[in-house]
Amino acid sequence: MEAIFKQEIVLNKTLARAIGVAVFIILTSLGAFVRIPLPFTPVPVTLQTFFVLLCGAFLGSSLAAISQSAYILLGILGLPIFSGAGSGLPYLFGPTGGYLLGFVIAALFSGRFITYAGIKPALVFAIFCLADLILLLSGAVWLKFYLALNFRQALLLGIAPFLAGDLLKALAATTVYLKLGDQVCERSLRSKK
Repeated sequence: MEAIFKQEIVLNKTLARAIGVAVFIILTSLGAFVRIPLPFTPVPVTLQTFFVLLCGAFLGSSLAAISQSAYILLGILGLPIFSGAGSGLPYLFGPTGGYLLGFVIAALFSGRFITYAGIKPALVFAIFCLADLILLLSGAVWLKFYLALNFRQALLLGIAPFLAGDLLKALAATTVYLKLGDQVCERSLRSKK
């Protein structure tokens, strides 16, 4: 992401990074409004995971963690940017609190390990799937304690309903990353000539 801003719009690295962080705060917020409630779990399907995966890949682990932490902080401070236009500190102690923490961890993971994948589709997809699994596990563990469930029930409520959709989101994120990654590589090569 920084390379795109640096090459096309913004020359200052700090400003390019700040814009990248802000872009993913906004995208994660907008992803919360693409919401599909499920009758058998208190956690809805949202588009946020798609943006969390890309956040780590494009910003790197540190900036991705900052971006997702800032998203959570803005929601705590009262902006209605959580799923269902929720906000405030009590929202973190609801059924989706573990997933919100998972946003930070998954963004850190994808940002840390995406560099090892290069532009190999299978590796990028695998890293996104692992990051998503970390996010889902974080949410399921929270649900286990929040709803006083056993581990099997937590997996059935907190992970199973989301697997198919999250695989599609990981595939879509892989496609977007590889497409934009190719453009970033091409621009970097041209600027070095």
